[in-house]
Amino acid sequence: MAHSPQAATHAWYQRGMLAQGHRVVVSELGEEPLEAIERHATLETMAAPDSQTLSARDVIIAIASASVGWVDLLMTSGQYQHMPKPPYTPGLEYAGTVVWAGPDANLPIGERVLVDAFLSGPRSLGAYQAYGGFASYAVAPIEAVHRIPGALTFDQACNLLGNYETAYHCLITRGRLRAGETVLVHGASGSTGLAAVHVAKLVGATVIATGRSAEKLAVVKAQGADHVIAGGDSMRDAVKAITGGTGVDVVYDGVGGELSVESLRCVRFGARYLIVGWAATPFVAKGKGQRGAPNANQLPTNLIMMKGLDVLGCPTVISTVNDPSLRAPRLAQILAWAEAGQIRPHVSHVFPLAEFKTAMRTKWSGEVIGGCVLHPAT
Repeated sequence: MAHSPQAATHAWYQRGMLAQGHRVVVSELGEEPLEAIERHATLETMAAPDSQTLSARDVIIAIASASVGWVDLLMTSGQYQHMPKPPYTPGLEYAGTVVWAGPDANLPIGERVLVDAFLSGPRSLGAYQAYGGFASYAVAPIEAVHRIPGALTFDQACNLLGNYETAYHCLITRGRLRAGETVLVHGASGSTGLAAVHVAKLVGATVIATGRSAEKLAVVKAQGADHVIAGGDSMRDAVKAITGGTGVDVVYDGVGGELSVESLRCVRFGARYLIVGWAATPFVAKGKGQRGAPNANQLPTNLIMMKGLDVLGCPTVISTVNDPSLRAPRLAQILAWAEAGQIRPHVSHVFPLAEFKTAMRTKWSGEVIGGCVLHPAT
């Protein structure tokens, strides 16, 4: 430990010599994410935060790992529902080491922590929105800082809350998934999709996972899925064969598009259909932060009616803003599962911060299984 970058950082700070670092800056929104990444995102030097300007409840974190998420990509073109004002630093979720804590923060130097994207970073509101995870350092209020649970690594920790809170809200809070039921998880090799596989198994459900790649689905099966269906197979026939002709109880759909319509033929009467996202049709909204949804997805009402379906929109963040009481039990359960070793996020790709453009392109192209991570260097 004495020779780790984090240990060196602690020593630098104690001597008043915290090293200069780097951060990614998005100078303006693009028409779509790839354009924004190429034309408007740059790596810049950054000075370490000055503790003299911070509050007694603030914490300075030397970032070890930052998740590269789907939302991070959509934000660069303003096609996510929340838009930070450029210039901003991306990176909703990150983990690292405490190098300074205000007198009211009560955290030891060297504590391994993860930061809550609801309360700090580009998806939050207020002063802490400026501190994204694609950087060497960040400042967060003590309310946003959690000790890393269990034996999670920094890479795993920065892929914990957003992914598993989404899966929990969709499957448990909205979907009422119970032990003994069968759930069809689309996009199961993605970050929230793989989290949904893990959460569904923890509550005792049978999981049928879908995806375009047999190779990636092999990893999903190793991660706990009971059955997998690769693109090109007849999903309806495969699901009916697996369920003995009855269909599934719940569909977790983070993909959208044509797959959604086909899924309606894979359910039993009275099933719950969870709309989690639309990764297959990311340009539903206009680019450059313009509002409106000229390319909105559509579902056939005749199938919904004849199958007696509950179609449930599952926006985790918006739901929590409207009803903050949803969060405490959800967060407590996820942290408890992680502490007990029952949740260990899978991370397939790791890049240095200098290669952030490659990392973001890799995430966009669908090569990632589970998490993709940047390692900021100080």
